[in-house]
Amino acid sequence: MSPQPRLENAGMDAWLVRLFDGIDERNMGWITALVRACEQAFGDDLVDLVPSYTTVLVQYDPLRLDDDQARKKLQAVLAGLTPDRDLADTPVKELPVWYHPSVGPDMARLERHTGLAADRLIQLHSEHEYRVFALGFAPGFAFMGSLPAELELPRLDTPRPRVPAGSVAIAGRQTSAYPQVSPGGWNLLGRTSATLFDPRSKRLSLLQVGDRVRFVPVDKAAFERLGGDTSPMATR
Repeated sequence: MSPQPRLENAGMDAWLVRLFDGIDERNMGWITALVRACEQAFGDDLVDLVPSYTTVLVQYDPLRLDDDQARKKLQAVLAGLTPDRDLADTPVKELPVWYHPSVGPDMARLERHTGLAADRLIQLHSEHEYRVFALGFAPGFAFMGSLPAELELPRLDTPRPRVPAGSVAIAGRQTSAYPQVSPGGWNLLGRTSATLFDPRSKRLSLLQVGDRVRFVPVDKAAFERLGGDTSPMATR
């Protein structure tokens, strides 16, 4: 699927490149290629890049470029853009997860909603391979899809004021894990021991747009050996 790019002004220091109008995993090769091409084309003039399901926000230094110069750079990038073809060959990043009601209190809600037993729900969630479509909401929070249709579940009506770091969650056809303690309205199924955001790391976020991800079930003992936090969820 070839994109029909549109440039939308996003303020005095940013352009939004809209490549697609609908979410599709086949879009990812174009999104990752645009990110890489912008990094090369803008160099030190670049402040930030924010890729998402269908767009890339390009933020530049307004003291070095005006909006017309930035637009012309983007037009040149788009004129020669070709999709990344090797995304299917990227290594799968595995996140160990302890699926348990004490850290995944919404598993019971998912059981009621689907009529499936917890073991089957865990199997469905963990046997599927996900693609990171976007980063946002909080540093290191990766929006991943697409969740198997059997697991589709709306967000909570009232978000929790405090979700522990590492909480593995689902909402709609998406899944993710909370990098830090934060409010959140996604349905919690378990907890990962992986460090998802590290300000001391060069890349900051463990997961990057385009990554392939799989959740790997582990028991409590293995979770603890990996450094996981087994503290139960506080009651709401």
